[in-house]
Amino acid sequence: MRYDDVVSNVCIYGLEDSVRSGGAAADPLKITTEIAEAGSPAKLNGGHDVFLNGIIVQFDLTFTSKAWVAAERYHFLNFVSPQSSMLQVTDSDPDQAYIEYVDGRIAEIMKEKIREYNDLQNEIRTLRAQGKDVTTLMDLSNQKYLEIIYSNPSGFRMTARMTTNYRQLRTIYRQRKSHRLPEWRAFCAWCETLPHAEFITGNE
Repeated sequence: MRYDDVVSNVCIYGLEDSVRSGGAAADPLKITTEIAEAGSPAKLNGGHDVFLNGIIVQFDLTFTSKAWVAAERYHFLNFVSPQSSMLQVTDSDPDQAYIEYVDGRIAEIMKEKIREYNDLQNEIRTLRAQGKDVTTLMDLSNQKYLEIIYSNPSGFRMTARMTTNYRQLRTIYRQRKSHRLPEWRAFCAWCETLPHAEFITGNE
């Protein structure tokens, strides 16, 4: 899995000013001795990393529910948009939404359930436009919707807009770079591509 499978639409704010405020050189985009020292593993590990709070990163994050469960434990990884499967599953393309580890038989069942649900929604809209009673169909629709939600495999990909900072990415990177889930490893590989990634990875 590549890092662009999980992270997209990246925006970074405050890099220059935050590095400067940390006591680095007037031109923070040039790797001077001061900047190298400000971002060295020794100083970052010694509690001198507060300037990283000011380097704000926003991005779209696409994880499966298995990875989202862990991500939601990071209270400093803030949601800018929802990523609930209840909002996304019936509008999704299962061929794109499920990762490769979802059993194909399960994916086919979900395709069938989603198709039946959406066909029923179309029928309800048509009958309503004709002024007909749709109470029975609504009950059936709710039942089918719950079947989809509770049957949906954990390999379903959901996207949310996130905001965090370099200091928190550093914590995530250190804890997740060798994680068994490929999504976390891909996320950490993305961290390594960011400007001055040494502030996050600790690698000079």
